[in-house]
Amino acid sequence: MITSIVFDFGDIFINLEKEAQIEAFKKLGLHGPTPELVEANDLFEKGQISELAFLETFQKFIPNASVEEIRTAWNTIIGEFPLYRLEFLQLLSRKYKLFLLTNTDEIHIDRFEHNTGISFFSDFYHCFEKVYYSYEMGMRKPDPAIFNHILNKHDLSPKRTLFVDDKKVNTDAAASLGIHVWNLQVGQEDVVDLFSKKELPL
Repeated sequence: MITSIVFDFGDIFINLEKEAQIEAFKKLGLHGPTPELVEANDLFEKGQISELAFLETFQKFIPNASVEEIRTAWNTIIGEFPLYRLEFLQLLSRKYKLFLLTNTDEIHIDRFEHNTGISFFSDFYHCFEKVYYSYEMGMRKPDPAIFNHILNKHDLSPKRTLFVDDKKVNTDAAASLGIHVWNLQVGQEDVVDLFSKKELPL
């Protein structure tokens, strides 16, 4: 029987507008990520480089774009957070111990909080025992250490814990530790479909 649920954030609760972000960067002259930008993103999501250092990495490839233009383009990925998902989460929090675990950065979290407002994001955070952001932890999924940290910190049993994420590489890592997983298929499933997943011991 599941007693604790660990949720991802992007495309689980908040919609990610990936195409909008791609188009925003195309307008600035960047046509797709480069290995250096991918590496910079990984470091930024682990809190190992500053916001300015991260944004300035883009200027190597789009030198005519300002830091503010790059930040704006970076934030176009932050989409809508439907109210019905928050309401579902609030109901869920009465029965389970909930945790949030997301690979993210301070720019995106600031934008999410700005977009939704203090009342909404406070209600959201209140649903969780603990909110874990990769940039504060110094670790990213799918590193098994990030899952072990939460299991050990909160004395959670993998057999009684469910992890929900839209990326298979992340759910595979959690499953390798004995955690129950739901690899949610974005566009086909919604987090509120949780109890229709009959294979999960909820």
